[in-house]
Amino acid sequence: MSTHNTLTPPPSDWWRHPIGRDEVLWISVAAAWCVIMTFMMVYWYFAGNQNQAGEAYRISAEAFEAKADAMVDQYTIRTETELEVPVVAVPPGGDVYIVASQFQWNVIPELKLGETYRFHLSSVDVNHGFSLQPINVNLQLVPGYDYVLNFTPNAVGEYNIVCNEYCGLAHHTMVGRLYVVE
Repeated sequence: MSTHNTLTPPPSDWWRHPIGRDEVLWISVAAAWCVIMTFMMVYWYFAGNQNQAGEAYRISAEAFEAKADAMVDQYTIRTETELEVPVVAVPPGGDVYIVASQFQWNVIPELKLGETYRFHLSSVDVNHGFSLQPINVNLQLVPGYDYVLNFTPNAVGEYNIVCNEYCGLAHHTMVGRLYVVE
């Protein structure tokens, strides 16, 4: 058997040489792990509670903003902060449109405990992240798409909405909130 280096090709019958025990062990472990993880992906999809199986539709920024503005006009109950962000009380089962734009969220939703709402989420300028804390809902909002997420709040309180995708120089100021009331 001759000595080889990386600059010369291996002999034409290289596959006939025995594999070392340590190589067999690592190849076996890697192959077994690949098979296990393949089945676990299917299991996690059905058994896991972490999957956000929402809907997504293509929509223009103008059309999405028009729907959001119509919701704001119909359901605003007050404004908050120095920016006078509208607080909207959409009826249970209704559609809540949340627009992400540099560097703000368009509304503060006020939801009823235990009722289900359909969140429509979109960005009108650059990629944004939608993170609803402390329940850890995370989505990436891409301009031109309406992401629909069914949401049923199960605890009264104030939830934070944070942009978790860098969207520009004032990204750190892009925070909002959501209220859940009895």
